[in-house]
Amino acid sequence: MSDNQTLKRISETEVLVDAGKVTLEGSLCLPDAATSIVLFVHGSGSSRHSPRNRLVAKTLQSAGIATLLFDLLTPEEGLFDEGTATLRFDIDLLAHRLLDATAWIKGNSATSALRVGYFGASTGAAAALVAAAAPGAAIGAIVSRGGRPDLAGNALEKVHAPTLLIVGGSDPQVLYLNRQALARIHHAQTDLVIVPRATHLFQEPGALEEVARIATSWFHRFLVRQDSRGTMRHNKVA
Repeated sequence: MSDNQTLKRISETEVLVDAGKVTLEGSLCLPDAATSIVLFVHGSGSSRHSPRNRLVAKTLQSAGIATLLFDLLTPEEGLFDEGTATLRFDIDLLAHRLLDATAWIKGNSATSALRVGYFGASTGAAAALVAAAAPGAAIGAIVSRGGRPDLAGNALEKVHAPTLLIVGGSDPQVLYLNRQALARIHHAQTDLVIVPRATHLFQEPGALEEVARIATSWFHRFLVRQDSRGTMRHNKVA
Protein backbone atom coordinates (compact mmCIF):
# COMPACT_ATOMS: atom_id res chain seq x y z
CA MET A 1 0.00 0.00 0.00
CA SER A 2 1.37 3.45 -0.90
CA ASP A 3 2.01 6.19 1.66
CA ASN A 4 -0.86 8.20 0.18
CA GLN A 5 -3.23 5.29 0.67
CA THR A 6 -2.32 4.97 4.35
CA LEU A 7 -3.07 8.62 5.06
CA LYS A 8 -6.35 9.39 6.77
CA ARG A 9 -8.94 11.16 4.66
CA ILE A 10 -9.98 14.47 6.16
CA SER A 11 -13.22 16.19 5.26
CA GLU A 12 -13.38 19.97 5.79
CA THR A 13 -16.70 21.80 5.97
CA GLU A 14 -17.55 25.44 6.55
CA VAL A 15 -20.23 25.50 9.26
CA LEU A 16 -22.50 27.93 11.09
CA VAL A 17 -22.48 27.49 14.86
CA ASP A 18 -25.51 28.58 16.87
CA ALA A 19 -24.37 30.52 19.94
CA GLY A 20 -27.27 32.01 21.82
CA LYS A 21 -28.62 34.96 19.85
CA VAL A 22 -25.80 34.96 17.32
CA THR A 23 -24.44 32.65 14.64
CA LEU A 24 -20.69 32.10 14.37
CA GLU A 25 -18.70 30.94 11.35
CA GLY A 26 -16.41 27.94 11.66
CA SER A 27 -14.32 25.33 9.87
CA LEU A 28 -14.94 21.71 10.86
CA CYS A 29 -12.35 19.09 9.89
CA LEU A 30 -13.16 15.41 10.41
CA PRO A 31 -10.52 12.72 9.81
CA ASP A 32 -11.76 9.21 9.10
CA ALA A 33 -12.54 7.25 12.27
CA ALA A 34 -11.90 10.20 14.58
CA THR A 35 -12.93 9.57 18.20
CA SER A 36 -12.19 13.04 19.56
CA ILE A 37 -12.36 16.69 18.57
CA VAL A 38 -10.47 19.80 19.68
CA LEU A 39 -12.18 23.19 19.68
CA PHE A 40 -9.81 26.10 19.11
CA VAL A 41 -10.34 29.20 21.24
CA HIS A 42 -8.42 32.16 19.86
CA GLY A 43 -7.88 35.48 21.56
CA SER A 44 -6.40 38.95 21.23
CA GLY A 45 -8.22 39.96 18.10
CA SER A 46 -7.55 36.77 16.16
CA SER A 47 -10.07 34.58 14.29
CA ARG A 48 -10.62 31.10 12.89
CA HIS A 49 -8.16 32.07 10.14
CA SER A 50 -5.24 32.34 12.58
CA PRO A 51 -2.26 30.76 10.76
CA ARG A 52 -0.78 29.66 14.09
CA ASN A 53 -3.88 27.80 15.18
CA ARG A 54 -4.34 26.35 11.71
CA LEU A 55 -0.83 24.90 11.79
CA VAL A 56 -1.57 23.21 15.12
CA ALA A 57 -4.95 22.04 13.83
CA LYS A 58 -3.39 20.39 10.78
CA THR A 59 -1.00 18.48 13.02
CA LEU A 60 -3.91 17.26 15.13
CA GLN A 61 -5.87 16.27 12.03
CA SER A 62 -2.90 14.27 10.75
CA ALA A 63 -2.97 12.40 14.06
CA GLY A 64 -6.63 11.51 13.52
CA ILE A 65 -8.12 14.18 15.81
CA ALA A 66 -11.02 16.28 14.49
CA THR A 67 -10.90 20.07 14.89
CA LEU A 68 -13.28 23.02 14.97
CA LEU A 69 -11.87 26.48 14.39
CA PHE A 70 -14.58 29.09 14.79
CA ASP A 71 -14.97 32.83 15.25
CA LEU A 72 -15.82 33.74 18.81
CA LEU A 73 -17.24 37.07 17.65
CA THR A 74 -19.62 38.06 14.86
CA PRO A 75 -18.20 40.30 12.09
CA GLU A 76 -19.87 43.32 13.71
CA GLU A 77 -18.46 42.45 17.12
CA GLY A 78 -15.07 41.92 15.53
CA LEU A 79 -15.07 45.43 14.09
CA PHE A 80 -16.07 46.86 17.46
CA ASP A 81 -13.31 44.90 19.15
CA GLU A 82 -10.72 46.13 16.66
CA GLY A 83 -11.41 49.67 17.79
CA THR A 84 -11.81 49.04 21.51
CA ALA A 85 -9.92 45.79 22.30
CA THR A 86 -12.57 45.06 24.93
CA LEU A 87 -14.45 41.96 23.79
CA ARG A 88 -11.27 39.91 23.55
CA PHE A 89 -10.92 40.39 27.31
CA ASP A 90 -14.57 39.58 28.06
CA ILE A 91 -13.73 36.10 29.33
CA ASP A 92 -17.29 35.29 30.39
CA LEU A 93 -18.62 36.13 26.92
CA LEU A 94 -15.94 34.05 25.22
CA ALA A 95 -16.49 31.13 27.59
CA HIS A 96 -20.25 31.16 26.95
CA ARG A 97 -19.62 31.19 23.20
CA LEU A 98 -17.30 28.20 23.65
CA LEU A 99 -19.90 26.32 25.67
CA ASP A 100 -22.47 27.06 22.96
CA ALA A 101 -20.06 25.71 20.33
CA THR A 102 -19.50 22.61 22.47
CA ALA A 103 -23.27 22.09 22.70
CA TRP A 104 -23.44 22.49 18.92
CA ILE A 105 -20.80 19.76 18.52
CA LYS A 106 -22.77 17.47 20.83
CA GLY A 107 -25.96 18.16 18.89
CA ASN A 108 -24.40 17.49 15.47
CA SER A 109 -24.90 13.91 14.30
CA ALA A 110 -21.44 13.83 12.72
CA THR A 111 -19.66 14.85 15.92
CA SER A 112 -21.98 14.01 18.82
CA ALA A 113 -20.02 10.91 19.87
CA LEU A 114 -16.60 12.61 19.87
CA ARG A 115 -14.78 13.40 23.11
CA VAL A 116 -14.13 17.14 23.37
CA GLY A 117 -10.90 18.98 24.14
CA TYR A 118 -9.98 22.67 24.07
CA PHE A 119 -6.93 24.45 22.64
CA GLY A 120 -6.75 28.05 23.83
CA ALA A 121 -4.39 30.87 22.89
CA SER A 122 -3.92 34.21 24.63
CA THR A 123 -7.20 35.25 26.31
CA GLY A 124 -8.84 32.25 24.66
CA ALA A 125 -6.97 30.03 27.10
CA ALA A 126 -8.79 31.69 30.00
CA ALA A 127 -12.12 31.20 28.22
CA ALA A 128 -11.30 27.52 27.70
CA LEU A 129 -10.58 27.04 31.40
CA VAL A 130 -13.73 28.88 32.49
CA ALA A 131 -15.83 26.80 30.10
CA ALA A 132 -14.20 23.57 31.24
CA ALA A 133 -14.99 24.48 34.86
CA ALA A 134 -18.71 24.83 34.12
CA PRO A 135 -20.98 22.18 35.70
CA GLY A 136 -21.37 19.19 33.42
CA ALA A 137 -18.82 20.40 30.87
CA ALA A 138 -16.99 17.01 30.76
CA ILE A 139 -14.00 18.29 28.79
CA GLY A 140 -11.35 15.65 28.19
CA ALA A 141 -8.19 17.78 27.97
CA ILE A 142 -7.01 21.39 27.62
CA VAL A 143 -3.90 22.91 26.04
CA SER A 144 -2.93 26.57 26.33
CA ARG A 145 -0.45 28.21 23.94
CA GLY A 146 1.04 31.47 25.17
CA GLY A 147 -2.19 31.86 27.09
CA ARG A 148 -3.48 34.01 29.90
CA PRO A 149 -4.91 31.32 32.20
CA ASP A 150 -4.64 33.75 35.10
CA LEU A 151 -7.66 35.58 33.65
CA ALA A 152 -9.80 32.53 34.43
CA GLY A 153 -9.75 33.63 38.08
CA ASN A 154 -11.56 31.41 40.56
CA ALA A 155 -12.59 29.00 37.81
CA LEU A 156 -9.07 27.58 37.95
CA GLU A 157 -9.91 25.86 41.20
CA LYS A 158 -12.86 24.08 39.55
CA VAL A 159 -11.00 22.68 36.54
CA HIS A 160 -10.84 18.87 36.41
CA ALA A 161 -9.64 18.37 32.82
CA PRO A 162 -5.94 17.53 32.34
CA THR A 163 -4.38 20.89 31.52
CA LEU A 164 -1.13 21.65 29.69
CA LEU A 165 0.32 25.17 29.61
CA ILE A 166 2.87 25.88 26.84
CA VAL A 167 4.87 29.10 27.15
CA GLY A 168 7.80 30.60 25.25
CA GLY A 169 11.07 30.77 27.16
CA SER A 170 11.52 34.39 26.01
CA ASP A 171 8.07 35.44 27.22
CA PRO A 172 8.87 36.07 30.91
CA GLN A 173 5.74 37.97 31.96
CA VAL A 174 3.38 35.38 30.49
CA LEU A 175 5.51 32.61 31.99
CA TYR A 176 5.16 34.24 35.42
CA LEU A 177 1.37 34.48 35.02
CA ASN A 178 1.16 30.86 33.86
CA ARG A 179 3.06 29.66 36.91
CA GLN A 180 0.68 31.58 39.13
CA ALA A 181 -2.34 30.06 37.39
CA LEU A 182 -0.88 26.56 37.53
CA ALA A 183 -0.58 26.78 41.30
CA ARG A 184 -4.36 27.31 41.52
CA ILE A 185 -5.37 24.19 39.57
CA HIS A 186 -5.73 21.63 42.33
CA HIS A 187 -8.12 19.04 40.86
CA ALA A 188 -6.54 18.17 37.53
CA GLN A 189 -3.36 16.66 36.21
CA THR A 190 -1.26 19.53 34.93
CA ASP A 191 2.01 20.30 33.26
CA LEU A 192 3.86 23.41 32.12
CA VAL A 193 6.24 23.19 29.18
CA ILE A 194 8.63 25.95 28.16
CA VAL A 195 9.70 26.16 24.53
CA PRO A 196 13.28 27.52 24.69
CA ARG A 197 13.96 30.90 23.09
CA ALA A 198 10.39 31.23 21.83
CA THR A 199 8.60 34.57 22.20
CA HIS A 200 4.89 35.16 22.77
CA LEU A 201 3.71 34.30 19.25
CA PHE A 202 6.19 31.43 18.75
CA GLN A 203 7.43 33.02 15.53
CA GLU A 204 10.92 31.58 15.81
CA PRO A 205 11.85 28.80 13.34
CA GLY A 206 10.48 25.49 14.53
CA ALA A 207 8.82 26.92 17.67
CA LEU A 208 5.23 26.57 16.53
CA GLU A 209 5.91 23.10 15.15
CA GLU A 210 7.18 22.17 18.62
CA VAL A 211 3.97 23.52 20.15
CA ALA A 212 1.95 21.40 17.73
CA ARG A 213 3.95 18.29 18.58
CA ILE A 214 3.60 18.81 22.34
CA ALA A 215 -0.13 19.58 22.09
CA THR A 216 -0.79 16.53 19.92
CA SER A 217 0.98 14.30 22.43
CA TRP A 218 -1.12 15.70 25.30
CA PHE A 219 -4.40 15.30 23.42
CA HIS A 220 -3.46 11.82 22.27
CA ARG A 221 -2.76 10.79 25.84
CA PHE A 222 -5.75 12.32 27.60
CA LEU A 223 -8.36 12.75 24.88
CA VAL A 224 -7.79 9.89 22.46
CA ARG A 225 -6.47 7.28 24.89
CA GLN A 226 -8.47 8.73 27.81
CA ASP A 227 -5.55 8.27 30.19
CA SER A 228 -6.85 8.53 33.75
CA ARG A 229 -3.97 6.80 35.49
CA GLY A 230 -2.62 7.95 38.78
CA THR A 231 -2.98 11.19 40.61
CA MET A 232 -2.63 14.85 39.80
CA ARG A 233 0.82 16.02 38.87
CA HIS A 234 2.25 19.51 38.77
CA ASN A 235 5.42 19.65 36.70
CA LYS A 236 6.70 23.17 37.22
CA VAL A 237 9.60 23.88 34.92
CA ALA A 238 12.25 26.04 36.51
